[in-house]
Amino acid sequence: MARAARGRTVLTPERVILDSGAVIAWSRGDVRTRATLQRAIELGLDIRVPVVVLAQTLRGSARDAPVNRVLKSVDVLATAEAVGRGAGRLLGRTSGDNVADALVAAEAVESGATTVLTSDPEDLAALLTDRPEIAIRRV
Repeated sequence: MARAARGRTVLTPERVILDSGAVIAWSRGDVRTRATLQRAIELGLDIRVPVVVLAQTLRGSARDAPVNRVLKSVDVLATAEAVGRGAGRLLGRTSGDNVADALVAAEAVESGATTVLTSDPEDLAALLTDRPEIAIRRV
């Protein structure tokens, strides 16, 4: 929540980051994932996908159509240097090696996300262990 001029409070929308598992589940019509994201859309939440997820989910063929439909419904985040550096720090701190998960986690931190929807909650939880304000939800 941010403060506006003259003491008015302006609500900033909650931000949700999707990893590749969440994008794939949504694109395949997973009922629970679709219901969760439909509710997020109804609530006006800011749903974002890190660019690394595109590399994990798209292959440049007609089979990409369901994923492309999902991507039209969300914002795709270009990876900034700060995100790359943050991902490196997360990997260093956890002795991890999954760059894609680290980039998703770092994107959540840098963008002020409140939730990450993922098919790898254990991996994301390890990366975001010092960020209890970011909820990690399994799809």
